[in-house]
Order: sequence, then structure tokens, then C-alpha cells
Amino acid sequence: MRALKWALPYALEFKWRYVLGQIISLINIGIMLINPFIAGMIVVNVIEGGQSERLPMYLGIMIAATIYRSVTRYGMVLLYESTAMDVLFNLRRDVYHKLHSQNFHWFDKNRVGDIMSRMTGDMEAIRHFVAWSFYTMIENFILYVAAVVVMATISIPLTIALIATTPVLVYAAAKQSKDLKPAFHQVREQFSTLNSTTGENIGGNRVVKAFTKEEYEIEKFGQVNQAFFDSNMGAAKVRVKYFPIMETCAALLPWILLLFGGLLVIWGQIELWQMITLSGYLWMLNNPTRMINMGVSDLQNAATSLEKIFDMMRQEIEITSPESPKPITREKNLISFKDVSFKYNKYESGSYTLKDITFEAKEGQTIGIVGGTGSGKTTLMYLLGRFYDATKGDIFVNNINVKDCKLIELRNGIAYAMQDVFLYSDSVYENIAFGVQDADNADIINASKIADADSFINEMEEGYDTIVGERGVGLSGGQKQRISLARAVATNPSVLILDDVTSAVDTETEFRIQSALKNFGDGKRITFIVAHRLSSVKHADQILVLTNGEITERGTHEELMTLGGYYCTLYNEQKGGA
Repeated sequence: MRALKWALPYALEFKWRYVLGQIISLINIGIMLINPFIAGMIVVNVIEGGQSERLPMYLGIMIAATIYRSVTRYGMVLLYESTAMDVLFNLRRDVYHKLHSQNFHWFDKNRVGDIMSRMTGDMEAIRHFVAWSFYTMIENFILYVAAVVVMATISIPLTIALIATTPVLVYAAAKQSKDLKPAFHQVREQFSTLNSTTGENIGGNRVVKAFTKEEYEIEKFGQVNQAFFDSNMGAAKVRVKYFPIMETCAALLPWILLLFGGLLVIWGQIELWQMITLSGYLWMLNNPTRMINMGVSDLQNAATSLEKIFDMMRQEIEITSPESPKPITREKNLISFKDVSFKYNKYESGSYTLKDITFEAKEGQTIGIVGGTGSGKTTLMYLLGRFYDATKGDIFVNNINVKDCKLIELRNGIAYAMQDVFLYSDSVYENIAFGVQDADNADIINASKIADADSFINEMEEGYDTIVGERGVGLSGGQKQRISLARAVATNPSVLILDDVTSAVDTETEFRIQSALKNFGDGKRITFIVAHRLSSVKHADQILVLTNGEITERGTHEELMTLGGYYCTLYNEQKGGA
């Protein structure tokens, strides 16, 4: 019920279309009542009464009624289909907006396949219900009631006999609905797993081929595909289980009419024309009876999908802008971490990823962050942009706590060249200009030159207009890193974060990039360089060494070399290896 209450406004936005559709439907039902009645009049007046001159009029009325029904039904179907698409458009828009409002924590816990399932299969189930099942169920209900009322005016005993199966239908429909709910829930879960498995294998196809694991992955997919097949078969078996009951009830109606109605005619309680008229109305009972099975199935499928979407939409957004944010002044540039500790699940006991981090970065400074794998380097940078919130302690930008800043203003001042490079399937130019509104060609080219990307871009057949493959397929690791760096530089940020961004380039290219970055900007920018290769941070004003989430060494290159600790040892190893 909560899911329905949440979704109802999406439908009520187009309530007048539904009202119009139901008015058309009611008129259609009224028109449907004409032909069986006219058929009875033909028996009475033409066949039995010999008034053959009335036959063209009767046939004309029946043909006109049929044409009117066909035309208006066509319009009604278009009305409901367009309404369903509008409802779905607004729903999908809001779901997508919610996805972009969610934080890293949420994406850490939810599979891509689950999200894709909500945006595709679940949306389609709702669209089908709104566009077809909803009005069909209402129409069939009204049709059934109207037929019973009209038939009762002709013969109450025969009408009672014809609707005697109704309690059985209601009971079967209720049982089917109850049994279908867990079955459709399982279908949606297996569909999500199928999406996730497919997405992983498509994205990781190079790894699969490199390790010749095609057969293994095919077998694994076969198991997932079989589970999806089994869940669908489970739902189908539930439908099939109740199908004979409803089909039998529908099939009994003509027999009841012929046997009991024939007896009533023989006994003289009704006339032949009345029985023929009732037989014309019989399909108005028969059709809704046969449609109950499908209607219940569509209803439960849509309800399950709606619950899945609602569960995703109601999940709390943990990191939001404050109600009264403080503006970030740009007169100076200062970043402060004060006793910052962090763990990914703050509600569970366990070790902290970062512990008691305290340091300052002043304008114009370059801060190097080094440490072993899993020491918390990247996580530290994510805290600065509030992609995660510190579990303990505070982070300040220009003496303003980041939790008091408007998120978009905070993040607009920070540019990330991520460790995991993501490029869109678009032109090189659009990838570099991604974070810049109204990008200027000169600025994009200048950013590319700083990242030492301009030369290799111009060597491509279409230069900056070259379309890169999905996630940058077709580019080398170093080329992708340099385009990622150019994208960050192009935003001209106050804080530039380079997360191992030169790990895939040679030392000569790295040197050219470092030289260009020194001369980039107005001298106020703070640059963070996260690196495993210590040559990347050698020139930094301050170097922080992280070990198991703690700062164990800090200072300039010369100071750290004097200490003879982790940094000194690693630098000598890398220098010797070079």
C-alpha cells in the first residue's frame, strides 16, 4: 500500500485522461448492449413477426454500433498508451534523478544489475499495467455488472444460474494473487542477477579472453539463465494452476444457457427471443471470466515491480547539502583535516580505514600522498569532496566545515583525475569538456597540452572529433589517463586531485606533465597527488605517508629521506629498479 500511495500522484497528474477514457469505455459498454438486444428484435419482429422491412434498419444499427465501437476503442487504446508513456517518463525521470542524488555508499551496496532491472523490466511491467491491464480490468468488471443487470431484466432465474460460478472465480483469483506475489518477487530477483552477470561479462570480456575462461563464464551464465528460467516457470505454474478453474467456469456458461435456458423456454417461463438475446450477452460474462487469470497476473507483476522501485526510491540519501549552507569564499585557499577518522560502515564495529588524520594544505601548495595498497589514499581524497562523510573529526575548506557547504559549490571547486579512468562513448573533445559549461576550444586544447595529450590526439584520424569506444576501449592506459587529466585541468579548479594519474605513462611523459602543471593556474591552486611512483610527488611541498590508514611520516622529500623510514626505503628501491 505504501508503494501504491507513493506512485499514485504519477497517475493522478493525468487523471482527466483516465476520466475521459472511462467515459468512452462506459459509452462503449452501452453500445455493446445494443447488438444482442437488436438480435432479439430480429427474432421477434422479422423471423416470427414477418416484418422483413425492418431488417435493413436493424442491420444498419448493428453495423453502426460495431463501427463506432471499433473507432472509439482505437482512440481509447491510443489515449491509455500515451498516458502510460507519460507516467513512465516522469517516473523514470525521478528514479534517474534519485540515482544521481545517491552517494558512493549506496552504489557500494547495490548491484548495477539490480539498478538496470528497476529501470527496464520493472518499468515495462508498470507501463503494461497502466496502458492495458488497468483499463481492461475496470472495463471487464463494468461489462460483467452491466451484463448481469440487463440479463436480470430479461430472466432472473437464468441470470442467477449463469453467475453461480462467481464465488468460485473470486476465491480462485484471491488465491492466485497470493501465490503469485512471491513467485514474481523471485522472477525480479533472478532478472537482476541475470543483468548483473551479463553486464560483468560484457565489461570484462578482455579479462575473460585473456584467461581463456569463455567456457567457464558460459557455464556460469547458463546457471544464472536456468535460475531465471526456473523462476519464470514457477510463476507460469501458478497461473496454469488456476487457469483450468477459470476456464471451466467460462466454458460452463454456454452449457448452462442451453440446458437451463432451454428448459425455461420449454416450460414457457421465457420466450425464444429472450434466450437468443441472453445468448448475445453471454460473451459479456464469458470474456471477463477468461480474463481474470491474466488480469490478476498483470496486477501482481506490476505490484511487485512497483514495490522494487519504491524500495529503491525510499532509501535515504545520506549526504545532502545543509538547509542554510555557508558560501565558500575564494579569497584564499586553505584545506584542513582535523582528527579525521573514517570507516565504510559506521554502524558496524570494525577497524577504521583512516585514523586521526590531521594536516593543512595552503594555497599554491602541492601535497603528495603515498602509501601501500589499501592504506586509504583514495578514500582520503573522497572525504574532501564529501563523497563520504568522515566518521569522526572535521574537514575544512577555507575555514568552513565541508558539512556546512552546498554540495554542488564544494564539488565545483574540486577536480578529480580518478584512479579508475572512465571515458564516455563520445568524442575526445566532449570527454575533456565534460565538466565545463560552454567550453572554449582554446581552453580544451590548452588543458590537453598540459596533460601531454594534444600530440597523440592530433595524430588520430579525426583528432578531437574521434569517437572513443565505450569506457575508452581502443585507447591505451596512458592515453586514457592523460584525457582524464585534461578533463580535470579543463575545469580550472581551486583544488586539483590527481589519483595515480601518471601510473600508466613513461617517466619522460610524467616529467613533461609535472612541468606543465607547475605553470598551470594563478598560483593559488592546491594540488593533491596520490601516487605509488614516488617520482610523481618528489617535488611536493608536503608528503604524507599513510600506513594502515594513519599518517606515519610527513615532510618534504629531503626531510623524509633523512628519516630513513618507509618513504626513503621505497624511493631507493624504485630508483634502483629504474
